[in-house]
Amino acid sequence: MKKRILAVLMTAALGLSMLAGCGAKEDAKSDTSSDAKTEDTADDKGDSFKIGISIQSLENDYWAGVFGEVEKMLKEKGWEYTLVDCKDNSAEQISQLENFITGGVDMIMVHPSDPAAIEDVCKEALDAGIKVMCWDDKMENTTVNWVLDNTELGKTIATPAADFINEHYSEDNKAEVCVIGYPQTPILLERENGILEGLKGAEGKYEVVASIEGLEANDAQTNVETVLQAHPNCKVFVTIGAGSDIGANQALLTKYNNEIPEDCGIFSGDATEQQMRAIKSGVEASNTTVGFEGSNSRTAAACVEMYDRVLSGEKFEGEDRNVYRPFIVINADNVDEYLADYE
Repeated sequence: MKKRILAVLMTAALGLSMLAGCGAKEDAKSDTSSDAKTEDTADDKGDSFKIGISIQSLENDYWAGVFGEVEKMLKEKGWEYTLVDCKDNSAEQISQLENFITGGVDMIMVHPSDPAAIEDVCKEALDAGIKVMCWDDKMENTTVNWVLDNTELGKTIATPAADFINEHYSEDNKAEVCVIGYPQTPILLERENGILEGLKGAEGKYEVVASIEGLEANDAQTNVETVLQAHPNCKVFVTIGAGSDIGANQALLTKYNNEIPEDCGIFSGDATEQQMRAIKSGVEASNTTVGFEGSNSRTAAACVEMYDRVLSGEKFEGEDRNVYRPFIVINADNVDEYLADYE
C-alpha cells in the first residue's frame, strides 16, 4: 500500500534538513527512493515534540495500517513528525536517521532494515540527546526496544494450524503445508523457525512441501500461485504476517473459484483489518491470525503510549530496556470484538 507524500510547511531550517534527507518528492527530478510524510501539528495545548519515524516498508499492509492510525493520534496531540520508509535499504535508513539528528528531533523511532547497520547512527542520536526507540529488535544504542518474542510468536501462529491439521488430516492423509517467511530479516527468520516448531503439534500428519518468501501481498500471491502449480493439493499455509496472508488468500480464492474447501486454511500474524474481515466472512481461506494488541488502532495507541513514556523521561534500564508486547489469537470466535475498532 503506497503512501502518498504530504509536505506541510515547517520552519525553513527543519524543512530543508529533514525533508531532503527523507527523500520527499519535490519535483520530477527529486530523489524518490523513499516516501515521506511530514506534519507540523503544534498548537498551544501543552508540550509538543518533534519525532522522526523510519520504517522498513510502508508498502507492507501491517505497517501502512498501523502508521495511518499513529499519524491520526500524533495530529491530535499536536506533535510535529516526519514519517518515512527506507524500502528495506539500510543505507537509505542511515541517511534518514542522520537527517533526523540534523533536524533536531526529540525522539527517533526506527523499525530497522538491518539493526546492526544502524547501531552507530543511533549512538550518534543518543550522544546528541535524542531519545531512540527501536521497534522489533533488541538493539544496544537505544533508549528502549519495543519487541516481540518472535520464536514464541511463530509457535503461537502455528498452534492453530497444527490443531486444524489434526482435525482435517491423518497419518494416512497428510496435509501439504506451505510456510511463507522472509528470512532476510532476522526477527522474521526467528518467527519462521517458531512456526516450524509449532507445527510439530501435528507430528506425522503433515509435510512441508514448500517454503517461500512473501513479505508483501503481491509477491506472496505470485509465489503461492507457483506453489499451487507444483503442489495442487497444498491447502495449509502458515505465514509470518499480513502481506503473505492476504496474497495467499487471493491466490486460493482464484484457484477454488471463491469456494474454499473446509480442509484449506491460512494461519498468520499481524491481524490487520483486511485479514480479520476475511476471517469473519467465513468463506475465505484466512482462518486465524495472531495480533499483538488486537487491531491497528490498538497497536497505534500502544505505540504512541510508548512515545509518551520515552519523552516523559521514564528510565528503561537493564532488561527493562526490552519492553515485550502481548499476543492475541484472533479467529471466528472473537474477531467481532477487534473489528469493532474499525466501525
